[in-house]
Amino acid sequence: MPTAPPATSSSGPGVPGSPAAAAASRPANAPVVVLDPGHDGGNAAHPAEINRPVPAGRGETKPCNTTGTSTAAGYPEHAFTWDVAVRVRDALIARGVRAVTTRPDDAGVGPCVNDRAAIGNRAGAAAVVSIHADGSDAAGARGFHVAYAAPPLNDAQGAPSAALARALRDALRGAGFTPANYIGADGLAPRADLAGLNLSTRPAALVECGNMRDAREGAVLSSPVGRQRYADAITMAVLAYLGR
Repeated sequence: MPTAPPATSSSGPGVPGSPAAAAASRPANAPVVVLDPGHDGGNAAHPAEINRPVPAGRGETKPCNTTGTSTAAGYPEHAFTWDVAVRVRDALIARGVRAVTTRPDDAGVGPCVNDRAAIGNRAGAAAVVSIHADGSDAAGARGFHVAYAAPPLNDAQGAPSAALARALRDALRGAGFTPANYIGADGLAPRADLAGLNLSTRPAALVECGNMRDAREGAVLSSPVGRQRYADAITMAVLAYLGR
């Protein structure tokens, strides 16, 4: 398994200008936001690496990572999460936020879930947003939900993470997306089983943007227009949480 890539805001497509110019344009005291696009494009070809157990918090272990889900037409979750993360990253950078990602592209393996949490911790992130899409096969399952660690294991997982989750819920709902009808309540899902949340010492939340297995929702998730709508909502939520 490759080591976790350094948190970076200059990798991947869509970044205007050079890395040096981008860094120079941000105030030194700007808040850091870590965006964690779920899964990775190379995971499926490396089952031994992504299946090895790693710490998951609360005394548990989990596989290093997974391949994620896909729409019925074959559009993969890892591509969705990377595309949305890049859009959010670039929008936040344009607003003076030091936005970074936990992986540099959509062609690698991992990083493991515990390494993803460590990237946010090392960065001293003001907010960590993990971006996913769900894969429920339950009949009629659709809608987004936002997870946060509960019960909290540290102060950051308490009120700050709950506030970040509510900001994401409110922005997604305000953008016309519907809260999930099959998990959580009113778009929020307190969870004790997600490693990236359990191991975070920074305010963190995980967004399941919609259910890829639902035909109508899958069509939105796989379209560039739909991905921009999700990115705009997540960007607005982060800026609102930061008070910007």
